[in-house]
Amino acid sequence: MKLVQTATRAAFPFTALVGQPLLQRALLLVAIDPRIGGVLVSGPRGTAKSTAARALAALLPDAPFVTLPLAASLEQLVGTLNVEAVLVEGQLRLAPGLVARAHNGVLYVDEVNLLPDALVDALLDVAASGINLVERDGISHQHAARFALVGTMNPEEGELRPQLLDRFGMSVVLGNPLDPQQRHAILRTRLAFDEDPQALTASHAAQLASLAATVVAARASLPSLAWPEAVLQHAAALALAAGVDGMRADLVMLRAARALAALEGRTAVTPQDVDAVAELALAHRRTLEPSANDRTNGKPNDKPNGSANDDTNNTGPRKDPPPASPSIPQGDWGALPPLPTPTTRVLSTGAWPAKKA
Repeated sequence: MKLVQTATRAAFPFTALVGQPLLQRALLLVAIDPRIGGVLVSGPRGTAKSTAARALAALLPDAPFVTLPLAASLEQLVGTLNVEAVLVEGQLRLAPGLVARAHNGVLYVDEVNLLPDALVDALLDVAASGINLVERDGISHQHAARFALVGTMNPEEGELRPQLLDRFGMSVVLGNPLDPQQRHAILRTRLAFDEDPQALTASHAAQLASLAATVVAARASLPSLAWPEAVLQHAAALALAAGVDGMRADLVMLRAARALAALEGRTAVTPQDVDAVAELALAHRRTLEPSANDRTNGKPNDKPNGSANDDTNNTGPRKDPPPASPSIPQGDWGALPPLPTPTTRVLSTGAWPAKKA
């Protein structure tokens, strides 16, 4: 019998990624503290989304890399209980799911916007709590499931519902590199990896080992870092300025700020740490632009001083503007007036029988 060996796909070195500092920071933070709730990476095709996720798993010591397929069922994701074994053997048996296999590693979900909502909801629940609860026929079992959740999507293929979007702790939006020098560096690094993956990885071995040790140390120091009152107040102020719903953005900012302080080897969390991670937590939740009120001193309806339409500078009674002339187009500048267009009744599209006129 002939055995067929499958080649192991080499992972791109995490420190060799070019032009993605924000994505690298988000991935490291969620690897240090998975309770942040994962990171959603949005961008067009070919922007190294899956490459970065695999590189993160290769960086972490003994970290499994588990991919959630689009056709997965809920039982495949969270696992199931063998109730028959309880009746026959008196023992509870758990058939572990993908979240159990991803424990202490990376769970990667490509095209997360195409997954059923129920599957995404269950996945985000486990990612945020770090505990997976399996129930069947009145019997329940729970186990630890701490993993760095990385979801990727292409906006051209559809968006996530706002309720699910808010469940992701952080988000990063990638774009096509427009700088010629950066594109040249990306091409040169990618070609070097394709030609000899081991050689490129070896050239980054020292950086990878140092970064991996830093992540391990940051995980260990995480519980000793507290949030001062100034940090709590700053996170709350940023969340209010962004007009977010609920408290999830505040909590994500605080956890991410603590993970950043631990990553940089500091013993205290500062408001500057919150500023450094705020956009990661607020970008996909923001409903207000912070600069809108700043431009008008907190009065969105104020007009520039000296304006002819500034009611606060008028001492006389307010006068309504004269009616618009019919000959002047209304609406957006350059817009054309509506024109009548004749239509033809379609009796049949070919898919259904024609209706009688």
